[in-house]
Order: sequence, then C-alpha cells, then structure tokens
Amino acid sequence: MKNTLIAPSVLAADFANLQRDIEMVNASQADWFHIDIMDGVFVPNISFGMPVLEAITRHAKKTIDVHLMIVDPDRYIKTFAELGATNLTVHYEACTHLHRTLQAIKAEGMKAGIAINPHTNVSLLEDIINDTDLVCIMSVNPGFGGQSFIEKTYDKVKQLKEIITRNGASTLIEIDGGVTDKNAAQLAAAGADVLVAGNFVFRAEDPIATIENLKKLLS
Repeated sequence: MKNTLIAPSVLAADFANLQRDIEMVNASQADWFHIDIMDGVFVPNISFGMPVLEAITRHAKKTIDVHLMIVDPDRYIKTFAELGATNLTVHYEACTHLHRTLQAIKAEGMKAGIAINPHTNVSLLEDIINDTDLVCIMSVNPGFGGQSFIEKTYDKVKQLKEIITRNGASTLIEIDGGVTDKNAAQLAAAGADVLVAGNFVFRAEDPIATIENLKKLLS
C-alpha cells in the first residue's frame, strides 16, 4: 500500500493563533504544510504574503508546500526559495512559458509543481509531465476554502495517472479542495498521492485525531 500524504491547508488555520496551529500540525501525523498564496487578481481572494510565510517556516518542521494562486509567479520564485519553500506550485493558467517557470523553480532548489483549475483538461500536461514533480488538481474553484468537492475530480485523477505512467514520470498527484473522510480513500484509490485538507482538519474538534483518522483510512 502506498503512503498517501496529508497536507493540512494553513489557509483554514486560526490566524490569531497561527503558531499554535503550526505546532499542532508538527505534533500530528500530517506530512506537509500546504500554504496558499493569493493575490486578489488571479483569484478573488487575498490570503497572506511573505512576512506570514516567513513566520510559518520559522516554526514548521515539515515540508513546506507553497501553492501560488497569483499572476506572474516568476517574479517571486527566488523569494519563496529564500523563505523556505520546499515545493513551489504555479498555476498552468497563469504561466505563459510554463517550462521556463518550472526550470527556474528547480534552479532555486525547490520541487516544481503545476496546479490546474477545475475547467482545465489534464491532457494539456502531457508534454510537460516529465518536467514537473507535482500536479495539484483543484477539486474546488480556487480562491476560497470551505467549498464543495467537485465529483469530476476522480476521473481527472485517473486520467492524469495514466499520463504519468505512460510517460514513465514520477510526478506526484495532489488534490486540493473539499477533501474529507468521505472521499479521501476513493481519491487515493484513483491515484492521488497527496491530499490537502483545510477546514476538515482545522475546524475539527480534535484536529490531531482527525489527521490520524485520515491516515488510517489511507493505510
């Protein structure tokens, strides 16, 4: 059985108690911190920027998985590397020269990821799949937490897994949006390697137990 990773989304944390929530994830069975950076242009919401990310990385003891929902992400690649990002994911829809962007991310020592919106067909990634370490399939429309899971995601995961296998790639498949204990096992069975969970974890009565239960479902 493969090890499906859990990446709590810091967007759903209590910003007034951010250090407490970061230390909770450190103490849990979660594998990564997932951090959404939104600019209010590519998506309608604004999340947080460099000073908050710097504060998070100061306390976080696990992989820092940064998801850029911004226009012109190339401008900030070096900055996010300096702030401690382990993975840096950019949106397919935001990058005119995607291959160049991925190469620039890797040149800074980070893993390079591509995120795709719900309307974007995974077949568009065929020519770039060997150049990316991670594909983040958005299972909600990007910009806000707490949205309902889009059922079409299961098919997209299977299609993407076929592309990865056909090309002999080692790309991880990440799912972002609406992940709960109701769909986690099915997503993993379809081929997902990383599950991002926001409100389901941070709004739980016992987040550490919730993460543990998710890991049990996936084992």
